Amino acid sequence: MGVPAFFRWLSRKYPSIIVHSVEEKPKECNGIKIPVDTSKPNPNEVEFDNLYLDMNGIIHPCTHPEDKPAPKNEDEMMVAIFEYIDRLFNIVRPRRLLYMAIDGVAPRAKMNQQRSRRFRASKEGMEGAEEKQRIRQEILAKGGFLPPEEVKERFDSNCITPGTEFMDNLAKCLRYYIADRLNNDPGWKNLTVILSDASAPGEGEHKIMDYIRRQRAQPNHDPNTHHCLCGADADLIMLGLATHEPNFTIIREEFKPNKPKPCGLCSQFGHEVKDCQGLPREKQGEHDQFADCPPGSEQEFIFIRLSVLREYLEKELTMASLPFTFDIERSVDDWVFMCFFVGNDFLPHLPSLEIREGAIDRLVGIYKNVVHKTGGYLTESGYVNLQRVQMIMLAVGEVEDSIFKKRKDDEENFRRRQKEKRKRMKRDQPSFIPGGQFSPQALGRGNRSSPQAISNPRQTAYEMRMQDKQNLTPSTSPNTSFTSDGTPSPAGGIKRKAEDSDSEPEPEDNIRLWESGWKQRYYKNKFDVDVSEEKFRRKVVQSYVEGLCWVLRYYYQGCASWKWYYPFHYAPFASDFEGIADLPSDFEKGTKPFRPLEQLMGVFPAASGNFLPPTWRKLMTDPESSIIDFYPEDFAIDLNGKKFAWQGVALLPFVDERRLRAALEEVYPDLTPDENRRNSLGGDVMFVGKHHLLCDFVLELYKSSSTEPVDIPPELCHGIQGKLTLNENAVLPDQTVESPVPLLRDLTPNSSISINFKDPQFQEDFVFKAVVLPGAKKPAPVLKPGDWEKTNNNGRPWRPQLGFNRDRRPVHLDQSAFRTLGHAMSRERGQSGSGVYSNAAPLGAYQGNPYRPLLGGQPQIPKLLSNLRPQESWRGPTPLFQQPPQRYERNSGAAPLLSWNRMLQSQGAAFQQNQYQGLGGPMNYPHRPDDRMDRGRQGYGPGRPYPLPPPSGRYNWN
Repeated sequence: MGVPAFFRWLSRKYPSIIVHSVEEKPKECNGIKIPVDTSKPNPNEVEFDNLYLDMNGIIHPCTHPEDKPAPKNEDEMMVAIFEYIDRLFNIVRPRRLLYMAIDGVAPRAKMNQQRSRRFRASKEGMEGAEEKQRIRQEILAKGGFLPPEEVKERFDSNCITPGTEFMDNLAKCLRYYIADRLNNDPGWKNLTVILSDASAPGEGEHKIMDYIRRQRAQPNHDPNTHHCLCGADADLIMLGLATHEPNFTIIREEFKPNKPKPCGLCSQFGHEVKDCQGLPREKQGEHDQFADCPPGSEQEFIFIRLSVLREYLEKELTMASLPFTFDIERSVDDWVFMCFFVGNDFLPHLPSLEIREGAIDRLVGIYKNVVHKTGGYLTESGYVNLQRVQMIMLAVGEVEDSIFKKRKDDEENFRRRQKEKRKRMKRDQPSFIPGGQFSPQALGRGNRSSPQAISNPRQTAYEMRMQDKQNLTPSTSPNTSFTSDGTPSPAGGIKRKAEDSDSEPEPEDNIRLWESGWKQRYYKNKFDVDVSEEKFRRKVVQSYVEGLCWVLRYYYQGCASWKWYYPFHYAPFASDFEGIADLPSDFEKGTKPFRPLEQLMGVFPAASGNFLPPTWRKLMTDPESSIIDFYPEDFAIDLNGKKFAWQGVALLPFVDERRLRAALEEVYPDLTPDENRRNSLGGDVMFVGKHHLLCDFVLELYKSSSTEPVDIPPELCHGIQGKLTLNENAVLPDQTVESPVPLLRDLTPNSSISINFKDPQFQEDFVFKAVVLPGAKKPAPVLKPGDWEKTNNNGRPWRPQLGFNRDRRPVHLDQSAFRTLGHAMSRERGQSGSGVYSNAAPLGAYQGNPYRPLLGGQPQIPKLLSNLRPQESWRGPTPLFQQPPQRYERNSGAAPLLSWNRMLQSQGAAFQQNQYQGLGGPMNYPHRPDDRMDRGRQGYGPGRPYPLPPPSGRYNWN
């Protein structure tokens, strides 16, 4: 969703919703990587039933990563996607369903945003290539060193759009990948897999939500199904709340700001292209063994527990003395609706509401004050009560003027603090820094290269003195550093003006919302109309209200209209929402989505026309084309009060659907059979392996050659219902599945099978109820009193939780264990490690003291640890696919929680090897809580040579 700061705001306000994942790594033996057995219990101490993958959030980072070199060709991209899915599957380990959804043709309301993104990407790509070439020539002209340019075609990320050959090839590769895993991976043994590729219309996350809604409406649906959805978009949180499923978790990559990125010219880290000076690469390590190892660690994953977010919202939204019955489910729906005002993919946000300024908190406060007057909730199952919404918006409009003035004050205060910070840093920096062989070198683990011996120190000192004298004069020396535009840099001795050093250029703001008359200036600059034109303002407000109704319906019921879109670049003010109670909120029924190639014509710039048929491409570039105005070579970007171009509004013309279709009618006959196939709308495909109960049923359908849709027996497929039809290009048992990737082998023999799948169908006016289903069990409360504030753990700063079991007892070390660690762990190993424990799972809670003193000849830590666990604890439960069909009631007392001991079976000896890795001596342990400070403590005798143990007695597992 178009709220870049939403997740950051949410995670800071409700920190306990975040849980860091526990990931079991594959082992290596004699250079051969042994994959993880995902049929074993989940090391996160929770079992998920269904895993849904929003594939576009996987495709983009695998095809054009930002923090590492990009794949060389499509084959490497496909392998990277396979490995990414494998890693997610290893963490989540679903037991019933894996649903992969790729973005198909989007509704028209979304296509406007896609058009803006793709035009920007094309423009920025061409400008970036020109800038790189210019800087390269300047550096080489000054004698700099740059590696030779790689002769390869630039990957155009715009090809990740339905209808392109790339997406068609991706679908083939994923079908091969699914068949391979169903044949060879024990964790996939009893799994149902559904692939919704780019030929199926709809955004990936909304295809997933549509599947969940339709399955919830079936009598065989399990209301206690544990869902896990993978994706980085903020709107997934809204969508998960909108399902009203009690067990819903989101997994996403942990966001780490300021990750190092390689320079696009010299491929070195530490600077950007514009700051590149063409210096030779320094040797990384004694033998340059770390040359290809970028700094930083592997990206980790976090879980977002929506059940915990619901606990937070229940406490925050609960209101007393209401004139109607309080319902937390309806309140959560209203909270989701209010979040749309601060931004989404279909509407621009209101000028007075910024997520960074606490807009959601302000809306919630107004909502709680006004709801007593509204007489009820704002929404119900995706339908909006506009009369009640009007009261909320007018209340926001009353404080708009003060919001704008406070925003200006905050900006000026921020600039003043930044100016003082720059002055302070300038004042504190040393007046002279030695260079050359005497230049300072960083100390610590990050510095891989060892310092070199100084040669000819007299000559080096003389050169430094001469350099310092030259820097004091206005003239520049041959060694003076230059900026990207060819001018001498400030470090070369050129005096800078005061305004250059203490201030930054600010974008011009003609609206001045903090001054009186802001509404007049806004409508004049943004819409080119006078504020007194009530009819036009009414039209803008009506379109925005229609958008709010469309977006909420889209989230709760599905796409209300494939044709509707917001026809303006800017939003109205909250104070303009007068008289909206009587506005119509119905949409045209029976609309159909664009075809894939038609959507490409609607969202692609002319620079990406190579993905289209030749005659279609000509419509983008021919000056005589009837739609040439849809494809401007250049366009303006209105910063709209922002600082960076990516935050601005791309002022592109809106595509007229009727004109576009009329132009395409003339070139449709030119399509080849393959292009016609890619231009057709498809559906979902279901895959099962030979051990699945549904496999024989599907095989019989193919033997009977029945062309009629057949209902899925829910008892054979974990309660999933829908229609099955034969697939022309099916994956069938005992038939070879050819690999579309030359790096990978063909599947011979194959035992999996695929068939077309269609969700249960309902009438167009059917309303999916946004309620908790009967029989659903509310998860046990997780939050404790300390979680309502932003600290817990006896007042110490909040720390992320590792795994889902909060009541896990950490292992306790006695004094003898501290002394053993101090002696047995080498200093070199402690210094070379990370200084913290690895992601290996902690030991379970044990009764009594499992430790025994070391005897003679027993100095090893592994031997000591081998006595910590009873032998039976290594024996895990029977894999799920070997158990008789049954359903564990997770929230009842009879449901056995998976213990860490069972998880340890999957880690084996590697756990003993890794759990002490990176330990730098006993002083690395955290402090013990106050209530355990002196429990079981005995003093040390004077003169004892051992280091004192820490006051904690606990491992730092997190």
